[in-house]
Amino acid sequence: MAPAQGQFSEQSDGADSKDSAEGSSVPPAFRSAVEALRSARLRPELEVEPTRPPQRLAPYAYAVEAAVVDGEDDLADGRLVLLHDPAGHEAWHGTFRLVTLVRAELEPEMASDPLLPEVCWSWLTGALEARGLSYGEAGGTVTRAGSHYFGALSERRPATQIEIRASWTPREGRGGAPDTAAHLVAWGDLLCQIAGLPPSGAADAAVVTLPQRRGPQVP
Repeated sequence: MAPAQGQFSEQSDGADSKDSAEGSSVPPAFRSAVEALRSARLRPELEVEPTRPPQRLAPYAYAVEAAVVDGEDDLADGRLVLLHDPAGHEAWHGTFRLVTLVRAELEPEMASDPLLPEVCWSWLTGALEARGLSYGEAGGTVTRAGSHYFGALSERRPATQIEIRASWTPREGRGGAPDTAAHLVAWGDLLCQIAGLPPSGAADAAVVTLPQRRGPQVP
């Protein structure tokens, strides 16, 4: 399994230089949370890269993007953002927040399931609970969108994409930092599940997966 790598946002006292990780203005709890993300070990099907985090959602932010890869195909992809406000945030009920976007293309037989949105949301909460993670204030949306092709594109088969947008507050541990490595691993479980991969171990052995398919890349 590959370790996740990444960088501090420019708001967080720099980009990927060594000085940024040692900057005195970076709160120790945020520094610990980011280092835990960097050291997390994920399934080998996941390709993880740092990406520029949002600049206005919180004083400190860090982000990674990932894709579930099968040969040259991306079966699912997503982005995970860690936000930190040392002063706390009323809506978060904490000082950290995790925000995600996950999406994949579905096979027609799965796309027509009326319970698909509820099932997809349960995959997110189930992935966190399967790892024994404590969290609060979870919220989000599950969107199913279909595309039909006409004219010069009429030979293409109809396509349906599922998209999960969600955020939750990870419970803080020793030193005020949450176990972000475990949250990243759970998020990786969700990505693999929506991609239709079989479970990798006991933590996700009871989940129901979708058939494999090719999914779009995060722009």
